Amino acid sequence: MEKKVLFLCSQNAARSQMAEAILNIKGKGRFIAYSAGLNPASKIDSFAIEAMKRDDIDISCKKPKAFMEFGNVNFDFIITLCDKAINECPNCSIDTVTVHWGITDPINFKGTDEEKLESYIKIKKDIMTRINVFLSIPIGKLNKLSLETNMQELENLLNLSLI
Repeated sequence: MEKKVLFLCSQNAARSQMAEAILNIKGKGRFIAYSAGLNPASKIDSFAIEAMKRDDIDISCKKPKAFMEFGNVNFDFIITLCDKAINECPNCSIDTVTVHWGITDPINFKGTDEEKLESYIKIKKDIMTRINVFLSIPIGKLNKLSLETNMQELENLLNLSLI
């Protein structure tokens, strides 16, 4: 049975959309990923679309979604991608494993279009690395507390190596 994962951020216009698409490809058969925002944007960020195209992943037809649209879904994992999301994440099932991946919002980057695109590509690579690590965790063999502890320890290591 596939585990359900929600990537949650503030606008659901870039990071969470990229994470959803990447996990649905890399975790096919094991995971089904969703994404949502606390205050969804009106459309997917064009730089996120272009960054994903570089790996032949098309998110151009996706739409930002509100967290409330998933009120009836029992997620196995909720992964917050920004500080706002972790601070405002609604209470979920006691069985839901929650973890925070502090990933910079590329929407705030300044510069030329090429420099902005490079920042989105860097964020996409960061997300791919984290998803690869996530996929390496023996999820079926660990309880909720062990999973949260393992994921937080890996997150701390990733943050150190990405600095």
